[in-house]
Amino acid sequence: MEAAARVIARRGVRGLRVEELAAEAGVSTALIYYHFKDRAGILRATLEFINDRAERYTTERAADAPPLDARGELEQTLLLELQDTPEVRENSTAWGELRASAVFDPELREDLARATLVWVQEVAELLGQVRPMNGAAALAASAERLTALLEGLSVRWLSGSLPVAHARELMAGAIEAEVERLRG
Repeated sequence: MEAAARVIARRGVRGLRVEELAAEAGVSTALIYYHFKDRAGILRATLEFINDRAERYTTERAADAPPLDARGELEQTLLLELQDTPEVRENSTAWGELRASAVFDPELREDLARATLVWVQEVAELLGQVRPMNGAAALAASAERLTALLEGLSVRWLSGSLPVAHARELMAGAIEAEVERLRG
C-alpha cells in the first residue's frame, strides 16, 4: 500500500500502472491482481491506507508527552495534516489525486464520499468535546468547513503557492473562528 500511495502521489491516479506499482512494491503484477482484483480495488485499498496513515500521524504522541485537552486534540488532528514531511506530503498528494479522479469515476466518488464523511464526523466529535452544548448539525457544519478548508490549504501548500507555515497559521485561525462560532 505504501508503494501505491507513492505511485499515485508521483504519477496521479490516471498515471497509475499496475506494472509500475508491482515494480515499486517488489512483487509481481499477478500478485497485485490476486490481492486487489482490479484497478478499483487498488484505489479503494490505497484510500483506506492513506486514511489510516493520516490517523496515525495526527494522533500519535510521544510516550512522555502530557495528555492534550479537547482543544489541543482538535488542533493537533487538523494541524498535523500540514507538516512538511515526506509521509504527509505523499499522503496529502495521493488524497488530492484520488479526490480529483473521483470527479470522473462514480465508484471512486462513493468511496471518497464515505471516507470524507468519516473524517468530518471525527472532527465534529472533537468539536463536540470542545463545545459540548452544541447540536450535531452545528458541529457537523463546523467540521465540514474546517475539513474543506484544510484540503484547500493543503493543495495550495503542495502546489507551492502557500508556505506550510502560513497554511498552518490560517488553519489555526479557522479553528479559533469555528470554536468561537460554536460558542455563539
